Amino acid sequence: MLFSNQKPTTAFKKILLAVLLFISFSSFSQTNKKHTKFKVIAFYTAQNDQAHISYVHEANKYFPKLAAENHFQYDSTSNWDNLNATFLAKYQVVLFLDTRPEKKEQREAFQKYMKNGGGFIGFHFSAFALKNSSYPQDWNWYHNTFLGSGEYGSNTWRPTSAVLRVENQHAVTKNLPKTFTSAPNEWYRWSNDLTKNPDIEILLAIDESSFPLGTGPKAHEIWHNGYYPVVWTNKKYKMLYVNMGHNDIDYEHGTNKTLSFTFENKIQNDLILNALLWLGNSRK
Repeated sequence: MLFSNQKPTTAFKKILLAVLLFISFSSFSQTNKKHTKFKVIAFYTAQNDQAHISYVHEANKYFPKLAAENHFQYDSTSNWDNLNATFLAKYQVVLFLDTRPEKKEQREAFQKYMKNGGGFIGFHFSAFALKNSSYPQDWNWYHNTFLGSGEYGSNTWRPTSAVLRVENQHAVTKNLPKTFTSAPNEWYRWSNDLTKNPDIEILLAIDESSFPLGTGPKAHEIWHNGYYPVVWTNKKYKMLYVNMGHNDIDYEHGTNKTLSFTFENKIQNDLILNALLWLGNSRK
């Protein structure tokens, strides 16, 4: 016990400081838990194509910062066996950063998760499917019913920025300008015409002012006209597909150095944040 004329000892001060720090940390920790709005789990492979690998590494640095700023939890895993009912039950939103599940039980678990009201964002290569490739179109529900895109058709090259146009008002496009310039990207064309699918709502498409889009060197890698959706949702699910997710890489000089970054575009980032908040705060 300290009397009024006694000064606290150094040891006492240290103990008091430790107690105060513990109380503050505990309070901060509990506040963070209380304010965590939702949980996001990102699946990735990051083994094929340096452009996709670069994007995945960038995403796994960017999303934790975004989560901290917006009070949600971000986790990531390269173990696709975690795509099961027990694991998914902990999360409100699933991201496919670069690929898709390949095992039958993983696909069934994901389909059930989506049918039960789970949220999803697929980026760029996660929609890729092509006959006689390492990622064949052997999952009809995912590619034709859910995404609606079908098989991969072709792409632009090199990765270049495009002027994107908002096609429909939605929570995802909230406060976006009518048109904006994207980060450099490799743009995809698909076998299915999404405009003819009543379940698909196209949110962003490439604006005509972007043409010619791509630099080649092959002629078919440069687009001169056409209608190309790049962000859309399937109205029967809580989902979004985003064509962005391919960084430009210095292949020509053999350095494999990243020349552009997907998350260095503020407006594009606003769209992705809108999507996460829309999906994460929606009720199942």
